[in-house]
Amino acid sequence: MKIFFHGATGNVTGSAYHVLTKDASVLVDCGLFQGKKAERELNWRNGGLEGGRLDAVVLTHGHLDHVGRLPLLTKRGYEGPIYSTRATFDLARLILLDALALQTSDVERQNRKRGQTSLPPLEPLYDEDDVRALKPLVRDVAYGQVINVAPGITVRFVDAGHVIGSASIEMTVEEEGRKKVVIFSGDLGPRGAPLLNDPFPFEHADAVIMETTYGNRDHRSLRETAIEGRDIIAKAIEAKAKILVPIFAVGRTQLLLYLLAGAFSRGTLTPFPIYLDSPMAIEATKVYGKHHQLWDEEAQEMIRSGELQLHFKSTHPCPTPEESRALNDVSGPCMVMAGNGSCSGGRIIHHLRHNLKDPETAVLVSGFQSPGTIGRQLVDGAETVSIFGKAEPVRASVHTMGGFSSHAGQSDLLTWFGTIAPSKPRLILTHGDNKARSAFSGLVESKYNVRAHCPELGDVIEI
Repeated sequence: MKIFFHGATGNVTGSAYHVLTKDASVLVDCGLFQGKKAERELNWRNGGLEGGRLDAVVLTHGHLDHVGRLPLLTKRGYEGPIYSTRATFDLARLILLDALALQTSDVERQNRKRGQTSLPPLEPLYDEDDVRALKPLVRDVAYGQVINVAPGITVRFVDAGHVIGSASIEMTVEEEGRKKVVIFSGDLGPRGAPLLNDPFPFEHADAVIMETTYGNRDHRSLRETAIEGRDIIAKAIEAKAKILVPIFAVGRTQLLLYLLAGAFSRGTLTPFPIYLDSPMAIEATKVYGKHHQLWDEEAQEMIRSGELQLHFKSTHPCPTPEESRALNDVSGPCMVMAGNGSCSGGRIIHHLRHNLKDPETAVLVSGFQSPGTIGRQLVDGAETVSIFGKAEPVRASVHTMGGFSSHAGQSDLLTWFGTIAPSKPRLILTHGDNKARSAFSGLVESKYNVRAHCPELGDVIEI
């Protein structure tokens, strides 16, 4: 068996692993490269993904860095099965269509510039037909179910605790009378986090392809973050102020809404209006609700008791631009949750422009802000920021809320691997920058006496 690495090697995007035996060919994930220009340009290269026969595609979860190149397969004629949990594909479809709209807009903008220099026009990676062609190929998989996906290859999906429907995949490969078990961790969630279950622990493997997004550090505790956030929100409510939250549409938004509903239920916060100003987040929240059977026991009990539905009545979706603009005239106390979470664009920019000058406004930043973005300037304490070409004074209070990550930190990654470590598998570290992979590799070797391999793009490993 050979495994070809077509992404997520030394970075955290473009996850794609091609498993090839003498009888079968299976692709695990098919993610989009994101980030700087040089990384994004990798999406236009075949990268070996269309080489040879492909029997099946298996998906760990629906984030763009794991599914963003799937439409390239249908564009190139792939008609085979795609195995995933139903929740994963429901999210993937939303995310792919949203990414296509952004990509189309970006290509149109670039083509206007290229037209001025007589350069040939660019085309999007794929079109809407390529995305829609995926749905008939999807085969729903339940957690714990063992499925034969190709000659000599079976897979078992288990909960990874990262986003709704996310999975780690146990792949059993039989070739020339020998069996090998290869585990693909997918992206692992933190242990003990609300709403979703903890990642499933494996006990045996011959090889483990493991993510290391936070292989070199831990997050601040969610409990500390939630307490701090509750205190900030309580003060803003008392001041009848607006609370602005830049949101990531999938995962973090639903966690924040769940935590707020819990605070309302326990009486630690007085209910107040929450405006969900992101069409993508609105649809993703519906997906979470549709698949509530995948939530943890505490969350399901809140559904059975009716508490969750009661306290979600404070949340008002604002899907249209008109509804978004109307929030300018809404007085506090209220919370406006708007995309995007990186403050690099989207509706949150308009809300910042209208409200940063008010000293009573509170801005809660719950995710990493990239250098050069308005969000990064706010986190760094800028006194003014440029929005749509105009300098806007920053009189609002800005609060960085660590601890809301949907990724396992270093300690949780070590714990997850610790249950498999006694079987002495071959460990292959991906989905992390080289600093994170190196740090985690050293820890694993010192604690479990297991050496790790860190492949580069295009590498092939034989198991």
